[in-house]
Amino acid sequence: MPLIVQKYGGTSVGSLDRIRNVAARVKRTRDQGNQVVAVVSAMSGVTDGLIKMAKDLAGSPSEREMDVLMATGEQQSIALVSMALQEMGVDAASITGRQAGIITSGSHTRGRIEKIDPAMMKQMLDEGKSLVVAGFQGITPEGMIHTLGRGGSDLTAIAVAAALKADVCQILTDVDGVYTCDPRVVKNARKLPEISYDEMLEMASSGSKVMQSRSVEFAKKFGVVFEVRSSLNDHPGTLVLEEHPHMENVVIRGISIERSQARLTITGIPDAPGMSGLILGALADAEINLDMIISNIANDGFARHSFTMHSSDLGKAQAALKRVLTDLAPNSKIETEAGIAKLSVVGIGMRSHSGVAATMFKALGNADINIGMISTSEIKIAVTVDEMRIEDAARSVHDAFELHKAPA
Repeated sequence: MPLIVQKYGGTSVGSLDRIRNVAARVKRTRDQGNQVVAVVSAMSGVTDGLIKMAKDLAGSPSEREMDVLMATGEQQSIALVSMALQEMGVDAASITGRQAGIITSGSHTRGRIEKIDPAMMKQMLDEGKSLVVAGFQGITPEGMIHTLGRGGSDLTAIAVAAALKADVCQILTDVDGVYTCDPRVVKNARKLPEISYDEMLEMASSGSKVMQSRSVEFAKKFGVVFEVRSSLNDHPGTLVLEEHPHMENVVIRGISIERSQARLTITGIPDAPGMSGLILGALADAEINLDMIISNIANDGFARHSFTMHSSDLGKAQAALKRVLTDLAPNSKIETEAGIAKLSVVGIGMRSHSGVAATMFKALGNADINIGMISTSEIKIAVTVDEMRIEDAARSVHDAFELHKAPA
């Protein structure tokens, strides 16, 4: 029998009626002659409620206990979905991260999946059961409960599909696929029938909220083809898979926007070996994720570094840098700018087509939108713009590349 892994997010199981809908979908998939493993998130709002209770009780609750607490959200969901399936006559069983054999490493609340021992899942599938697996959690080699951080349930589904060698992995969510841009911003955005792992990675890291990048990385590493589709209908979604030659005919696959960005610039840095490493090391120690990084040497012979990050990290970054720069670069200054956003165009076709940057910048110029920082990769061009103009920027670039039209 074909084996299908389906992942259902928090909104899909956000009420008892939605849980019944999920159970009905699992039953329908099973009735079509498939084995089914459903990976389930906590009900919408439950994890946030657990975090609030913990912080009301203790100002700085330990991360170990937070993992124990947050893991209960998914365990509630899997039990309820299993009950709904059993009520429909399906032989179903709930499976925790521990029972699924998901072994993790890393810090509490930010675990990484190291391996999966699928023996118990395989045995139960062989017995004719449909499984409902708790997403977002695993267990350390020492037996400690471990949660996987943002996007953990997607990661669980991809990893389970890889371990079980599933025929299909479906990420079922409240959107019906990956679009050329956020359809709430660009009304004529088009749903993509397929997208490569690399393009999906670039879009995820550039602000697309459909998938977390580490789930896509895991899928690429283990060759798991997955489909992003809606849990509310049976319409085809978007396949995410290894690139093939035909894909390069599409120059630009999509556009991502990321709001709430900030720029931090350091001037007056001595042009000496090791300075960049010390600066970046201080930011890494403060657990600040940097995005765009631009460095150059000014006319005065001093170096100048600019970084972008989420605006919520700006104060923490300034504090971390002041401690380092006071002794190493007494003439340095820190400049900051908030209220910016990032616009990215992504497509593996850039490798074989010229003029992408010219088209993008001309469109922004025609819309009277000023560009700040620019960064590029082999398949992406990203710029910063005033956050108040980000939606105008997305629409103008989307129109310039005619992404609303299906490729010939």
